[in-house]
Amino acid sequence: MSGRAWGVLFVLCGAIFLEGIDVAMLNVALPSIRDDLGMSTGTLQWVMSAYVLGYGGFMLLGGRAADLFGRRQMFVFWLVVFLLFSGLGGLATEGWMLLVARFVTGVAAAFMAPAGLSIITTGFAEGAQRNKALLVYSGTAAGGFSIGLVVGGLLTAISWRWVFFAPVILSAVILFAAVALIPKSARPDRQDQPVDLTGAVTVTGAILLLVFAVERATHVDAVWTVVTVAASLLLFLAFSVVERRSAAPLVRLGLFRHGGLVRANLAALLFSGGFFGFQFIVTLYLQELRGWSTLQTSFAMIVIGIDTVLSPTLTPKLVEKFGNARVMFGGLVLASLAYALMLPLQVDWAYAMMFPSLLVLGLAFSLAYGPLTIAGTEGIEEEEQGVAGGLLYTSFQFGAALGLSAAAAVNIAATDGSSPAELLDGYKAALFVPLIAALGAVLISTFGLRKPANDVTGAPAPASVEV
Repeated sequence: MSGRAWGVLFVLCGAIFLEGIDVAMLNVALPSIRDDLGMSTGTLQWVMSAYVLGYGGFMLLGGRAADLFGRRQMFVFWLVVFLLFSGLGGLATEGWMLLVARFVTGVAAAFMAPAGLSIITTGFAEGAQRNKALLVYSGTAAGGFSIGLVVGGLLTAISWRWVFFAPVILSAVILFAAVALIPKSARPDRQDQPVDLTGAVTVTGAILLLVFAVERATHVDAVWTVVTVAASLLLFLAFSVVERRSAAPLVRLGLFRHGGLVRANLAALLFSGGFFGFQFIVTLYLQELRGWSTLQTSFAMIVIGIDTVLSPTLTPKLVEKFGNARVMFGGLVLASLAYALMLPLQVDWAYAMMFPSLLVLGLAFSLAYGPLTIAGTEGIEEEEQGVAGGLLYTSFQFGAALGLSAAAAVNIAATDGSSPAELLDGYKAALFVPLIAALGAVLISTFGLRKPANDVTGAPAPASVEV
């Protein structure tokens, strides 16, 4: 790749790193925010849920907007919105102000992420060059999350407001670099086509309701959850009808006949759900049962961040040698192993007993996350790369919400009291949630193993593309 291509890649990596570190730092800062703003515990969870709703709900629309109105334009504009509302979150003096800021920040990320991903998938030649770029990109995303756990603890020790101000500084640097390095894209020919507003409203409403139902499942009556899910499914049905009749659909339903895309999205949903559910339960175990501080917990979990190093170094070589599908399958098998290693959890486990599980999970992440990104976008026409990226990120985001809620629900149901033994019973029962999710992802990924080992992308690689 040329120096300019590397420059573009580093800018996009900076943006995805920004998203990861933003979420991770906020997780650590929540107790301090609650104390300073006088928020109830029930309201506090909406600081995270508001972001999830904005991010998950508008991702498909964000992906289509990148295809219709220009990837660079969408990336730069929504990066500015992300910068502004992150800063406003740090200035919040009331809980509702923070919730609004987090929702809009999530919406901005929903438009920015698929635009950035589609810049890579359309600007780098499909094959070894694109795979290398995507693996570096995905490793940076994971690194942002793991590093954010520690940085968030350090910044919160000064003031929780720096958890919002620090991303503003990073956003400004990335913005200037993006304007300078990312080439201006030609005005898309499809911009003259009508925007599918009906499809956008129905699918965004459907995803918002579904994420909302999952997020609130452990806090409300089952009847309320069933009604919300039913309303979401009705909107999804309306969306499919609209898309079949639309001359310029938001999401062409023929995309779902692409087996690799469907498998990648289902596996991504299960993989993400397992990972976030596992992290949630281990964090509860360390802080509630073992009495570890937030910073101690962050340092304990940072070993998972080994994928930051392995994704851009080891994984591309493995993909080149064994093929993307086999490497992805291996990563999902390792994730299952990591969760299984934690099942014999005891009240007084030393960190050395937990370390193998966390280390194997970091290795699993490095082998699965990037290849899932490749599988979810390979073989898709250039004009639909934004939508493909939006679908994939929606799967990751919804999977995270689903995994967290499922793990929390099982933990609550299996905990009969507050003694150490009773708390442990709840954690051990909830640890089966990520294991089952990972095994489901393994099963789905087996259907992609029929490609020859040297078939990395499923299509001949075109000539190198200059970014």
